Amino acid sequence: MPIPLILNGRTTALPAGPGDRLSTALRAAGLTGVKEGCLEGECGACTVLLDGAPVCSCLMLAAQAEGRGVETAEGLAGDGASDLQAAFVHEGAVQCGYCTPGMVMAAEGLLRRNPDPSEAEIRQAIAGNICRCTGYVAIIRAIAATAASRRAAPC
Repeated sequence: MPIPLILNGRTTALPAGPGDRLSTALRAAGLTGVKEGCLEGECGACTVLLDGAPVCSCLMLAAQAEGRGVETAEGLAGDGASDLQAAFVHEGAVQCGYCTPGMVMAAEGLLRRNPDPSEAEIRQAIAGNICRCTGYVAIIRAIAATAASRRAAPC
């Protein structure tokens, strides 16, 4: 049964079965930036923005997204990398890359609601996302650099 929603800014119908997780339906639709790691909401690899707020898409049924806005890392990228994604690369915050899309989505959710986060607020925002490669320092630096760059940009 197709689920009508706004996916990465476009009205669409996401094919999904009645018991399909949102993460599974998104991946089946070709949005492989959504990773299915733990399927328990513990790793954050499946993080997407739902109506602008970060959520673990593995904990939602696809049907729960009906009529809502869902944004994935692919939606942030558009025709190229977003400023946040580019900062992750520039700061060396990408190693194996498995956690990166979910980490970027959690960070984007933070920056949209708080354009000037403290380091503690950044750490809190990504606390639900596990990275076993980077040690988080470069990730925090990338998020802080993006926040500073966005604040300095003319409106």
